[in-house]
Amino acid sequence: MRTLIRHINCLVGVQDPKQPLRKEALAQLPSIKDAFLLLEDDVILRYGVMNALDLSASDVDQVIDAKDRFVLPAWCDSHTHLVFAATREEEFVDKLKGATYAEIAAKGGGILNSARKVQACSEDELFQGALLRLKAAILLGTGAMEIKSGYGLQTEAEIKMLRVIKRLKEQTPIPIRSNFLGAHAFPVEYKDDREGYLRLLIEEMLPRIAAEQLADYIDVFCERGFFSPDETSLILAAAAAHGLRPKIHANQLSVSGGVEVGVRHDALSVDHLECMDDAAIDCLSAADTIGTLLPGCSLFLRAPYAPARALIDSGAAIALASDFNPGSAPSYNMNLVVSLACTQMRLLPEESVNAATINGAFAMELADRVGSIAAGKKANLIFTKPMSSLAYLPYSFGENVVERVMINGKFYL
Repeated sequence: MRTLIRHINCLVGVQDPKQPLRKEALAQLPSIKDAFLLLEDDVILRYGVMNALDLSASDVDQVIDAKDRFVLPAWCDSHTHLVFAATREEEFVDKLKGATYAEIAAKGGGILNSARKVQACSEDELFQGALLRLKAAILLGTGAMEIKSGYGLQTEAEIKMLRVIKRLKEQTPIPIRSNFLGAHAFPVEYKDDREGYLRLLIEEMLPRIAAEQLADYIDVFCERGFFSPDETSLILAAAAAHGLRPKIHANQLSVSGGVEVGVRHDALSVDHLECMDDAAIDCLSAADTIGTLLPGCSLFLRAPYAPARALIDSGAAIALASDFNPGSAPSYNMNLVVSLACTQMRLLPEESVNAATINGAFAMELADRVGSIAAGKKANLIFTKPMSSLAYLPYSFGENVVERVMINGKFYL
């Protein structure tokens, strides 16, 4: 089936880079005014300016008029914790009263709170909740997503979460990557036996997960009070033997050494980076590893934002993601993430869109399928409401400018 999208006010992200965009390239967002886009079934066939269109009515099966609309690649959200059993608004109130992230965690809240609830929840209940959230995220423009486990912290509970993610992969239309985050926190029963939990991760969880092919990546929360750089390195080395590449939490609460550990183990991305020193920035700028920034977490925790301008200026590759989770970033709205990147981290609109689309796709090894407008890529697209310019998208942070979302060449819901 051929679908013609015509009279597009502006077709955004017309590019097909072979590596993540850096420095000046991140601010370049090739676009076509008064454009057409031709789809063949679920993929992009070709595009161009309207006055160069050479198709007759008999050449297409469907015509969509996009007058006054911007059309851009769907968001590629490369860091989420979509699968969980319950929200944690009671901790939100504790934060308002002055409790810190670390203080809540020390009292058995935070990750351990979510873990208890996941352990008590059935796989079907977890799946149905996650499916509702995923559908809502797609309607806001997300066309690819990475989802982590990490709220199980026991072998069966972690496997239960990963099986839920596998079902989401099989039953939803967008590409999904699965990430094993058993090293999210030390369970209460291993508080005084860190080596015991490391053995459980390495000798029991990893072999079973690998045997069932439940994960694409391995993640570790490398942070003071959680997993040390040496412990992180031990886990990543064991995961490499099972073919799992790292995407790790690094430098969220402190300059933890997580960036250097991630780069040393050829991590696809190191995520968070709210706390960076010159050594960490230099390390990342010289590496292929992508730095994934999560401004929604900084907003919700009233925490520092990652030094995006310093990272970009140094030559590091950056992506933007939502960090959607029930405790520290309860929003999957990538439109808000793009706006926060502009208002709080001083990215230009073009930089934010590139970081949330094509660089996010690279952070999931999906750039050959999604993340930009290019022949052969999936037609996962955002149609905006009428807008005067691309800058209106991050500028109007309280307005949902996404009018419709196309997934695999068809409008979603």
